[in-house]
Amino acid sequence: MQIPLVAALVALALLALSGVGVRAGLWTFPTGFILLRVAFWLGLSASAVAVGLLIFAPRAVPSLVAALVIGGVVAIVPWNQRRTVKSLPFIHDVTTDLVDPPAFQAVLPLRADAKNPAEYGGEETAAKQREGYPDIRPMVLTGDVGAAFHRVRTAAEGTGWEIVAVDSTAGRIEATATTFWFGFKDDVVLRVRPAGAGAVLDMRSLSRVGGSDVGANAARIRTFFAAVERTK
Repeated sequence: MQIPLVAALVALALLALSGVGVRAGLWTFPTGFILLRVAFWLGLSASAVAVGLLIFAPRAVPSLVAALVIGGVVAIVPWNQRRTVKSLPFIHDVTTDLVDPPAFQAVLPLRADAKNPAEYGGEETAAKQREGYPDIRPMVLTGDVGAAFHRVRTAAEGTGWEIVAVDSTAGRIEATATTFWFGFKDDVVLRVRPAGAGAVLDMRSLSRVGGSDVGANAARIRTFFAAVERTK
């Protein structure tokens, strides 16, 4: 009766280590993904065996119930991630300006070993973004460009990103964000330009590795724009 629980606990440990190990530099992210898959199958198996044993058990055995719950929770995490990947555009570069996306400059030396290029992917990437993220658009700000840039800079400094460069003359801010689980590095560029009596904010968020960002870059843009809205 204890074997399913042990398997479920091992699956839980592998799930945690899949991300912690990558962040700590103990192994590369492909190894982390392998651990994630092993955790899924082990957790699912532990949960399935626990269900089978509970059916024939004369009463609910606490260890089997624990195995069912822990194994199920562990299996849900990678399953939900895979489902998310399939439901979203398979891209890792999201921008509010699909015609003239902000270009990276200051972060380029930091991307020397990045798997994904800093150059925008062109119409193919833009078409996928239009279909999957139609809400990602430039943000119009009131006030002059100087006031708008100050507002954007204040919001950026409150994100927890590593600010790489701030150029108020060019209206540009570049930064690097670190994802929670695997500690992936995603680079961000913010661009503030005059637009009529106000200003327009464009943002681009680009992952250094991975074909799909699992929606992280689009979510980052939405979250940041909401932060700018709250910043006065």
